[in-house]
Amino acid sequence: MAQVVVLVALLAGGFTFIEYYSQVPSILEFRFAPPVNRLRYFTMFGMVLLMTVYFSGSSLNSPIATLLGTLGSLMASAVDFPYSPVRLVILALPAGSTAETIAAVRDAAGIAYVVALCGLVSFGIMVRIYGWPVRHGAFNVWINLPLFDPTGGGDVLARLKRDSIINVVLGFLLPFLMPAVVKLAAPLLEMNALTEPHTLIWVMTLWAFLPANLIIRGVALNRVADIIEEKRRRTYAEARSEESLQTA
Repeated sequence: MAQVVVLVALLAGGFTFIEYYSQVPSILEFRFAPPVNRLRYFTMFGMVLLMTVYFSGSSLNSPIATLLGTLGSLMASAVDFPYSPVRLVILALPAGSTAETIAAVRDAAGIAYVVALCGLVSFGIMVRIYGWPVRHGAFNVWINLPLFDPTGGGDVLARLKRDSIINVVLGFLLPFLMPAVVKLAAPLLEMNALTEPHTLIWVMTLWAFLPANLIIRGVALNRVADIIEEKRRRTYAEARSEESLQTA
């Protein structure tokens, strides 16, 4: 298992290096519109770090580990309330789950969900207060949205707003839908694997990070649509003023 993780990490690191070193975009979005991808990375890194420290327990035996463990407990308690995504994750566990397994899943889900919320709030601050992405210069749609084809048909502005709404709605619903899907597919899945800390950490990371990533992408697309709409408005206003001057 450790060798597979190292191999996947090396492949991901090599792909990221090639993608950012190349001048022609291929897959990664917003690579020239920082710090979106850095925020995504540190959000996922924060989830894995906090859960790893939390489940390491007293084996680390350091003040920082104790602090992070206490912080993880507070995070888990803060979002564990009726009808919350964390509570739905707990309800998706098999009926015969032990109290230790339920507590571990609850704490892991709470930590991951709170870190995801912190990432979303950070991106919202970047957009509303710091004016992302125009603060870093002109935004180039081609290199920052390589998978978006402006000539694919229809108005670009309408397509961006449609994709934005789809991403935000799907990102909001996924934390609630995924436990329900897991509950329905429980007979086909090996739920006992969640008793292993490694498996639990990565499952909860994906459960919290994928919806947060979709919401970040949706908000970013909506921001790009607003920029294009504002530019169109200025262009039309300038054209009308020039026509009025010519007729005057």
